[in-house]
Amino acid sequence: MALAAFPRRLAARLLPPLVLLAAGLAGCADRSAAGETARLTRLAREAHGLSDAGLARIAADMDGAARALARRHDPARKTDYWGRPRGWETFHLADFPSLGFGTTFDDTARRINALTPYAPEPVQPMRPFVLKTDAGDRARALKCLTQAVYFEAGNEPAEGQEAVAQIVLNRVRHPAYPNTVCGVVYQGASLPTGCQFSFTCDGSLARAPGAAGWARAQVVAKRALDGFVLGAVGPATHYHADYVAPYWAPTLVKLTRIGDHIFYRWTGPGGEAAAFTGRYTGREAHLTLAVLDGTDPRTADPSAPTPVRPPPERTVTLGTGGEARAYTVADPTAPDGVRTRVAGVLHASRRAPTPDEVRQINAALANFEAKADAGAAGPVKP
Repeated sequence: MALAAFPRRLAARLLPPLVLLAAGLAGCADRSAAGETARLTRLAREAHGLSDAGLARIAADMDGAARALARRHDPARKTDYWGRPRGWETFHLADFPSLGFGTTFDDTARRINALTPYAPEPVQPMRPFVLKTDAGDRARALKCLTQAVYFEAGNEPAEGQEAVAQIVLNRVRHPAYPNTVCGVVYQGASLPTGCQFSFTCDGSLARAPGAAGWARAQVVAKRALDGFVLGAVGPATHYHADYVAPYWAPTLVKLTRIGDHIFYRWTGPGGEAAAFTGRYTGREAHLTLAVLDGTDPRTADPSAPTPVRPPPERTVTLGTGGEARAYTVADPTAPDGVRTRVAGVLHASRRAPTPDEVRQINAALANFEAKADAGAAGPVKP
């Protein structure tokens, strides 16, 4: 009985490879036989129980661990072993994952934004920020914050304006951003793209603000600098309009929507309230090139070119009237003998002496020492 069954078992083992080989040869000989090849392949799979239904039955009989292992090594899978979408299998700080498109706008952006879920955890309220500084710094901070509220949320309801003011002050206290109000608002303002608040680099500042809107924004800014906290925003440091879907939005935690703006915080511990340990440093009038050329370390586009500049002055000063007060000083090392200085900008207190000046200084010191020696050798006068 066993010997009689042996030829049938042998035939069952040999039939599928022979069928596949025959199908392969037929396909090589004549491409018109592709349909027949597919039919023979399907028959061979079904002969071994490898049809779709057969595979499903085998998978159903597996325990969970074996089934997960088999799926991990399935060559037909369209995602990685852990089921993440293609392009998001790994995360590199220098190469942000992509959903297959860049920043989008209008209806497409609104649909994408609607698909992104809000964080299920309750939003953590922030501690009040009370600006304690001199009158000059306070006036400049109030102006910069009023500009941010007016140009970024001028048409928003009161809560929307308060949310933008909260974002600015959250960044002031986050170690990743400048420690002044004007520094946060004007970060990246000298870059052609990449300014953190778009009004600082899109030409909006060339338009005179409306008196009523400016007064309204100033009230919001003043309340924020006096300690008002909008709890709904929590530790958010980023936002965008609902008609824009920026490339960086999926890399942050979506917190809430207020008016036309959607607000986000950093992922992980950097987005928790406890991470906001920065201290206000003052000197609002001085915006260094590191700030004006700076980018957001959390969402900066790694493909953006680094600005190349000639050796600059160490500090840029923005006057309260939009103009910097300048004056000239004599400087023998300058081409025309004078050099322009800007009020409030620190410069080296000394310049290197010329060779003639060195000789004159040495001669004067030698003459002084000779007189001192002669006086010491002479009689002491009563």
